[in-house]
Amino acid sequence: MLPDQHLLRIPGPSPIPPSVERAMAQPMIGHRGQETKELLATIRPRLKPVFGTEQDVMVITGSGTSGLETAVVNTVEPGDEVLVVVTGAFGDRFAKICEAYQMRTHRMEVEWGSAANPEDVKQFLETHSGIKAVFATYCETSTGVLNPIRDIARAVHTSSDALVIVDGVSCVGGVQTRMDDWGIDVLVTGSQKAMMLPAGLTFIAASERAWQVIESNKQPRFYLDLRKYRDNLEKNATPFTPGLSLLFGLDQVLNLFEEEGLENVYARHRLMMKMTREAFRALDIPLLTSDEAASPTVTAVKPGDFAAEDLRKAVKQSFNLSVAGGQQHLQGKIFRIGHMGYCSPADVLQIVSAMEIGLQQIGKDIELGAGTKAAQQVYLEERK
Repeated sequence: MLPDQHLLRIPGPSPIPPSVERAMAQPMIGHRGQETKELLATIRPRLKPVFGTEQDVMVITGSGTSGLETAVVNTVEPGDEVLVVVTGAFGDRFAKICEAYQMRTHRMEVEWGSAANPEDVKQFLETHSGIKAVFATYCETSTGVLNPIRDIARAVHTSSDALVIVDGVSCVGGVQTRMDDWGIDVLVTGSQKAMMLPAGLTFIAASERAWQVIESNKQPRFYLDLRKYRDNLEKNATPFTPGLSLLFGLDQVLNLFEEEGLENVYARHRLMMKMTREAFRALDIPLLTSDEAASPTVTAVKPGDFAAEDLRKAVKQSFNLSVAGGQQHLQGKIFRIGHMGYCSPADVLQIVSAMEIGLQQIGKDIELGAGTKAAQQVYLEERK
């Protein structure tokens, strides 16, 4: 094992492309100078296709969680009734933010590992006419579930006037996202996952109907006031000091998206998901989610006859390979493999092969190469 080689395969932060690292190493510029205005003018239109929107995508210097909080404080007020669809730890985080701001928060609890049912959302709204906003998670990072956001949004709009507010932190940039077509009113993502940057930026866009609510919302806010970001972005500026090195990197990330083509980016992520899932099936190790609910950016595995933490420790010790563990009540019961952003099918083959060795090291009876072979077969079939 090379001491400075770290195989980072957690669901964020994800590896950074070398060209993005080089872009971030550029000399610093004045954040109120013409160079920064030109940089923002270049970035501004090119973020829109990633979100699938004609609206401006605002860039806030902060973590993904700051983006979730921004979505809350700009759209609802203390005492407002909201619904949060909780399919894992990050749906729970959305609910906790709403509760912290004294919203009347309804939690729709979904079994971890399962996707939300749009019909359940529709039925809830039909019996709770006062709901102002529905908060949902597109990819639930803690379970590897991709929720049917398009159908959830349709269910919300056909049964209420509530806003649809979506956490897309662990999938936007890696899965198809059509904010406008699907009727998403506020969409948030972060920089450190499929967007292939270090943590430190959050991206957020709002629909026209959301802006009407934001404009009339009396909730106090300062740094997270979306009106400030919108008004400054119209002048290719930011209301507060931006993370300039991250913006340099973002410009190059958008170059990479455009070179590969977003549809090809999404196809690559779907391929890596299929390779990973078939590999563990071939090794007879259960997956947490169904194929229908599975996310293209992260796979959750739930072993039944060995400890997830033992495998994580084995591959870390042998290969300096980092995969994630479970969260909350799934801690110690699952492990999660991130295959998003700067990740390719070749990386999946490396991960699976290393994990097969780790499985043997902890005493799991497997046929070496069975998982790798299954992943190879998926690759060949998909590339015909």
